[in-house]
Amino acid sequence: MTALPFHGVFTALVTPFTEDGSAIDFDAYSRLLEMQLEAKVAGVVPCGTTGEAPTLTSAEQLELIRFTKRVVKNELPVIVGTGSNATQKSVEAAKAAREAGADAVMVVMPYYSKPSQAGMIRHIEQIAHSVSAPIVVYNIPSRSVVELSVASMLSVLESCPNVVAVKDATGGMGHCQELLSRSGDRVAVLSGDDALTLPMMAVGASGVISVASNLYPKALVQLVDALRRGDFAAARQDQFRLLPVFKALFEEPSPAPIKAALASRGWMRGSLRLPMTPVSPECHQRLLSVLKTYEEASGS
Repeated sequence: MTALPFHGVFTALVTPFTEDGSAIDFDAYSRLLEMQLEAKVAGVVPCGTTGEAPTLTSAEQLELIRFTKRVVKNELPVIVGTGSNATQKSVEAAKAAREAGADAVMVVMPYYSKPSQAGMIRHIEQIAHSVSAPIVVYNIPSRSVVELSVASMLSVLESCPNVVAVKDATGGMGHCQELLSRSGDRVAVLSGDDALTLPMMAVGASGVISVASNLYPKALVQLVDALRRGDFAAARQDQFRLLPVFKALFEEPSPAPIKAALASRGWMRGSLRLPMTPVSPECHQRLLSVLKTYEEASGS
């Protein structure tokens, strides 16, 4: 189960839609995947938060997985978001994703239901024991309300050998440091926040599941490669240059800003599905200004 390389840049892929949002734009999605392949990212993550997974039908999710596998073949691992706030539904989604070609599944903590730590542990265990696949635990309390504690994660690691990585989007450094200090090399930690890539990797995280790499995959690969070889001077330069971009991509609810950025390049439409709405005109102008400044400074 640990054969997959859980280090480097994993792109949390957007899902391009047609103008009215009624269907997936697979031409635009194919271009996005080709750009990720060209940049040599470590892997791709469809059907997650950035991919507007809650708005996708089960059929659309499976079609996305199969299409992704056809394009990337065996060049990149495909980690598919399959979590929900219903354990059995998550089990079924994980099994279906695996059958459709997913190399690993990502399980978000149950949102809305507000389970206890015991409930979250049992949720993960039931999925892990039901699916023969590497599992990435997705800890994002800003969206799910609940946060799996370090102690609970350690319990999961004891009972679930196929839980091999964590996407840490807890919003700070405390959780990451404590987990790494107590788990050793048992689990890979991936930053779930572009802006925390450098500090998390400085204390032992192995990479990032990135939103910004939809737009600048080569730049994120360059940043993470510098960190992995211990060149912190180069990494700081790259990180500080990218910081305004990271901030701009979350000025309004994601994935609206990243889709607006991609649309500004003509790579896809900026269409979203309700309840997500496009960025405001003011946000759009600020975003374009930030991207222009970054590209002029970096020579992109």
